[in-house]
Amino acid sequence: MRKVDLTVDGIVAVCARGRHRQKIDLLDLPLPTPAPDGADWIDAYRAWAGR
Repeated sequence: MRKVDLTVDGIVAVCARGRHRQKIDLLDLPLPTPAPDGADWIDAYRAWAGR
């Protein structure tokens, strides 16, 4: 993941590999175990969004 961005539709993670870029809705982004630092904000957003 390169950065987090706010769009009209919600919050997305901007992921990159080489020259390819992809935006993934933060609610759909899989997190590794153990969760990285800052993942509690993603969990809070998911709870707020009802997921």
